[in-house]
Amino acid sequence: MSPAEFLSDLFNPELAFLPKALAVAVMSSIVCGVVGCHVVLRGMAFIGDAVAHAVFPGLAVAFVTQGSLVVGGAAAGVVTAVLVALFSQNRRVREDAVIGVLFVAAFALGLVVMARAPGYGGSLQQFLFGSIAGIPTSDLYTVAGAGLVILAVTFFAHKELVAVSLDRETASAMGVRVFWFDLLLYVSVAFAVVISVQVIGNILVLALLVTPAATARLLTDRLAAMMVISPLLGGGGSLAGLYLSWSYDLPTGATIVLVLTALFVMAWLFAPRHGLLARRRVPVDSDRQDPAGA
Repeated sequence: MSPAEFLSDLFNPELAFLPKALAVAVMSSIVCGVVGCHVVLRGMAFIGDAVAHAVFPGLAVAFVTQGSLVVGGAAAGVVTAVLVALFSQNRRVREDAVIGVLFVAAFALGLVVMARAPGYGGSLQQFLFGSIAGIPTSDLYTVAGAGLVILAVTFFAHKELVAVSLDRETASAMGVRVFWFDLLLYVSVAFAVVISVQVIGNILVLALLVTPAATARLLTDRLAAMMVISPLLGGGGSLAGLYLSWSYDLPTGATIVLVLTALFVMAWLFAPRHGLLARRRVPVDSDRQDPAGA
């Protein structure tokens, strides 16, 4: 399928689900791209996978009660984020251990709820791997609104989030309320995961959160530039992934993940300063410029 044919399908009234899927994919990619920068900067890539488990019971309850998946997942993610932030205050147990205990327990609760629902098998597959045909119009507006709120919050709390990510002890000594900004990060990740899960799925959502940010980290040394490059990569990768999946009848979420992974590999190899090839050229170039080295 040519790009022109894909564009024609986007404006085809009989394929109304396709532009909605594209809109949700791009919006969630932008939000995940920004939030993911803080996750990568903090060295907590596993948190995206953990939060994806945490929102699952909310998604399951929303499905059983015929409610909004976005609202249900967000509620479960926020509750779990608060519990993690509270339990983590006891430094006897490491933060990653608390996250592992609570988030896996939340996922198990979601499985129990789903097992009691009719149509369990097919619904579970949609939750785990995404479904571009199952996005209601109401969720489109919910995703847009939630995304704008997340972007605004992370923008105004940017300095504090960065300070806590780089050095918690120093940030605390400077008067930054570390607990509340930990909680803010967890809640932001929870919302980013929830608004992405319908397109890319509960299992693969970690890639949308981490891969664009990790790719941007290879391409620039400036955090401000990273915050711009990451959502652009995520949005572009989602568009390309949706186009390929629609053209070749491939799973949408998996195709988006593979496109984003390909971008990461290319950056890892060819990034101007931090790519593999650039790092290998540095000693050679310095030897040529320095007669003593020769």
